[in-house]
Amino acid sequence: MKKIKIGLIGLGTVGTGVAKIIAEKKELLTSRLGACLDMVRVADLDIVTDRGLSFQDGVLTTDAFLALDDPDIDIIVEMIGGTGFAKEIVLRAIENGKHVVTANKALLADCGKELFEKAMEKKVDIAFEASVGGCMPIIKTLRESMIGNEIKGITGILNGTCNYILSKMYRDKTSFKDALKEAMDKGFAEADPTLDISGEDSAHKLAVLTSLAYGTDVNLADIYLEGIENIHRIDIAFAEEFGYRIKLIATNKPRGNAIEARVHPAMISNDNLLANVEENLNAVTVTGDSTGDILLYGYGAGMMPTASAVVGDIVDIARNIMSGAAGRIPLIFNSGKSKNIPIMPIDDIQTHYYIRFSAIDQPGVLSKISGALGKHQISIKTVHQKSRRINNKVPVVMLTHRARESNMKTALALIKQMNIIDPDPVLIRIEGEMDDDE
Repeated sequence: MKKIKIGLIGLGTVGTGVAKIIAEKKELLTSRLGACLDMVRVADLDIVTDRGLSFQDGVLTTDAFLALDDPDIDIIVEMIGGTGFAKEIVLRAIENGKHVVTANKALLADCGKELFEKAMEKKVDIAFEASVGGCMPIIKTLRESMIGNEIKGITGILNGTCNYILSKMYRDKTSFKDALKEAMDKGFAEADPTLDISGEDSAHKLAVLTSLAYGTDVNLADIYLEGIENIHRIDIAFAEEFGYRIKLIATNKPRGNAIEARVHPAMISNDNLLANVEENLNAVTVTGDSTGDILLYGYGAGMMPTASAVVGDIVDIARNIMSGAAGRIPLIFNSGKSKNIPIMPIDDIQTHYYIRFSAIDQPGVLSKISGALGKHQISIKTVHQKSRRINNKVPVVMLTHRARESNMKTALALIKQMNIIDPDPVLIRIEGEMDDDE
């Protein structure tokens, strides 16, 4: 029986999961593939720690280049993360004619075009299902299942840490600080959670999805980014009162000759399925012109869910090797030529808004706020003024009709200059709403 030889580089959480699945499901994988997956090299800086795995003599090594330069290895599985040494690993593997499997969304977001072009030149495959959404088959859905669709938009919850924190704040009425601490205690957040809570992790994933959906090069810096650090319990309570949930949303959609691509907290209606995605789960809705909405839901991280997606990629490439069909699914659209569609600046988007002011309790304040908004073409849908005072200020909450972001920023800057609110207003976008005239 044919053997597909694999070199695994990185024996961390996900790498360990990959090795476990290949070892424990060997008979199942062989029966479904018609070939044997043989892990011949496993490289990691730490080969002493007991991970519950056993390898034959000579398989474990601290030298990744033993795998990269071994002419018998067919597939390199890169599981170290980051964009430094990981890029060197992937490029060297491709240069040596090896196929690559990776879960490295940062690498793909920053260097995807270069890696894909090199892989096409060398006629090898790069598979990266686990880079976005863990075990959710979003990459396969876009590249294969929806190939006959024009993608009208993608909206998703792509970071389990942020979703756990916001779910905890909603359910248990805790502060952001306390919810983050619990997420860290349970292992849902890293010791340094900045990459997650800042939204940067979601932006990396959105860059990959946007590139696949629209066949365009995406500069990560062009994606608007806003994290969840400034979400307060009071805003989650107001959202609940109005029939919304606050989630960290990653969204894209074509807008004329440009593409919206942004990551930020948003209020979404309780009727939206994404509003009911709880804990550390991920979900993404893809809208095609033929299919309508498709919802994918599952664990976006974790050892075994992510490892499952990696093993799926290994098997896909193994099948291509067996049939001599490398490059069967192009990595870049349009016969290898990607487009250069600009990302729409955040100031140009139009959406609905939730605004919370801490207003001085005196006559005329509300009319001044309303006047400033109206002066900049912002139509108020509802106003809620709570009688309770917080530090001698009264919470005033407004929901708006669709407005342009640049107008909203200008109006809020004008209101701040009036010295009738303190501190700065809280602004949260509302997604999925329709005005009467739309």
